[in-house]
Amino acid sequence: MSRTVLITGATSGFGQSCAVGFAEDGWNVIITGRRKERLVSLKERLQNKAEVHFGVLDVRDKDAVFDFVANLPKKFAAVDVLVNNAGLALGLEPAHKTKMEDWEIMVDTNIKGVLYFTKALLPLMVERNRGHIINIGSTAGNWPYPGGNVYGATKSFVQQFSRNLKADLLGTAVKVTNIEPGMAETEFSKVRFKGDEEQAKKVYENADLLQADDVADIILWVANTPGRVNITTLEVMATCQAWGPFQVYRK
Repeated sequence: MSRTVLITGATSGFGQSCAVGFAEDGWNVIITGRRKERLVSLKERLQNKAEVHFGVLDVRDKDAVFDFVANLPKKFAAVDVLVNNAGLALGLEPAHKTKMEDWEIMVDTNIKGVLYFTKALLPLMVERNRGHIINIGSTAGNWPYPGGNVYGATKSFVQQFSRNLKADLLGTAVKVTNIEPGMAETEFSKVRFKGDEEQAKKVYENADLLQADDVADIILWVANTPGRVNITTLEVMATCQAWGPFQVYRK
C-alpha cells in the first residue's frame, strides 16, 4: 500500500526536492504552493513516478487550507506525512528599521501556516493512530544573528511547537520532527531580498553550502525510519558553516 505525503511550499527549494525524492521512493505526493505554473510543471515531471495531486493556495489562508484538506481525493485523503515546509524570511535590517508588514508576513507564513496545516491533518492522524508531522525549522531558531529578528523568532516557535506536539502525542503512534537547516543555496535569499538577485548571489559566493536535495534526502530518511523511531530534532549545517563568536561593541 502506497504511503502519502503532503508537502507545502513545493514550488521551489526544499519542497520541490522533497516532492521529487518522495515520488522516486514510491509515495503518493500532494504538493501545494502559490505558483500554479510551477505546480503543474512539477506534477508533469513526477506523474510517471507517482500519483500526484496539487493545490494552489497560500498557507496564510486558513479557510483555503482546511477546505483543501477536507476535499482531498479519496486516494490521497489518508496523509501519512505532512512536511510543513512553506516559509520565508523578508529583509535583513535591524529590528528598528524593518517594515511591520514584513514581520506580519513572516509570522503569518512561518507560524500560522504551520498551525493551519497541522491542525487540519493532526486529528485525522491521531484517529488512524498513524502519521508524522515534519516541520522545517532553521538554525536561526536556535542561534541569533543580526537582522534575524522576527524570522529567527518564528523558527524558535516552530521548534517549541514541535516539542509540545510530541508531548501531547505521547501514547499515540504519531511522530513529530523538527528539521533545522543552516545556510542553503535555494531561492531563500532571493525572496529575503525581494527579488534582488545580485544581493542574493553574494550570500552564496565562494561557499559550498547545503543544496535543496541534501535537505530533502534527510527529510525522506526521517520519514522512512521505523515506527518505533522518532527523530525529534535534527540540526544540519554545511561543513563550511559554524556558530559565530559572541560580539562586543567597543566605543
